[in-house]
Amino acid sequence: MSFAAVAPAPLVDPFQRAISYLRVSVTDRCDFRCVYCMSEHMQFLPKRELLTLEELDRLCSSFIMLGVKKLRLTGGEPLVRRDLMTLIRSLGRHLDSGALEELTLTTNGSQLETHARDLFAAGVRRINVSIDTLDPEKFREITRRGDLAQVIRGVDAALAAGLKIKINTVALRGVNEDEIASIAEWSHARGMDLSLIETMPLGDIDGDRTDQYLPLSLVKARLAQRWTLNESAYRTGGPARYVSVAETGGRIGFITPMTHNFCESCNRVRVTCTGTLYMCLGQDDAADLRTPLRASEDDGKLVEAIREAIRRKPKGHDFIIDRRNAKPAVARHMSTTGG
Repeated sequence: MSFAAVAPAPLVDPFQRAISYLRVSVTDRCDFRCVYCMSEHMQFLPKRELLTLEELDRLCSSFIMLGVKKLRLTGGEPLVRRDLMTLIRSLGRHLDSGALEELTLTTNGSQLETHARDLFAAGVRRINVSIDTLDPEKFREITRRGDLAQVIRGVDAALAAGLKIKINTVALRGVNEDEIASIAEWSHARGMDLSLIETMPLGDIDGDRTDQYLPLSLVKARLAQRWTLNESAYRTGGPARYVSVAETGGRIGFITPMTHNFCESCNRVRVTCTGTLYMCLGQDDAADLRTPLRASEDDGKLVEAIREAIRRKPKGHDFIIDRRNAKPAVARHMSTTGG
């Protein structure tokens, strides 16, 4: 794809927020079945419905042309997508040109031992790894099938390759709330930041989310009794708000869609592996990008569809954990939208 000599007008939503961060799911498949993310017996999409790697390249490149500076690949588990490194290496050209500032991904770590060096060679410098417990038995219970030792080997391989890692941990009441401090200590000892995430009401997970929900305001208060937490201006472009921990020298981020609505500064949109653009994680309004993408080798129709969708981006989400109604706020699973 050739970029015009004069950059086109950037993507700006109705609330004057510039869209500079794109999260793209490359697959809905995953080798884990985390209890807060998926049903145990997931029905995955037929492969014919997924965008090809070439189509994903065209789609990402169009967003970059329109001003996206940060691109995160997600899943499901992105590294289970066959030949994904081909796409990552191709997208690296936008890093070389300066059009893209960061290419990164979120992973469960299961495939990192194999791909860490290739990721760094392709221009990836920072990744997020999801780990909700350091207890091997509890890890298998949460993921329904994951091997913690395999994930730790992947983390070690990524650090050895030169990748900077942030650990993502979903705070789950009665499951890992007594481990959060030890996960922070483990992360900080290896030079990794930690982000804590409130469980979100997305998709039917074969359970009651009200039992899982743990407000991070409570977690932060508990950590403040243990350590000296200093507010930090550090930002990565995402929704996390960070504190630095004086005693460990590391940072802890808090992603709080439930207790603190962070939508006022939202610069993000998400595209699923089927080419559906969601302007907000917590709303159902979406735009089909696969049809214009496949309608022509020219990207004009695709760009027009992207611009029209951004003009509908809402001010914020309507997440709520409702103890009177166990249904999720949004019916689709997190793995469908992209983690």
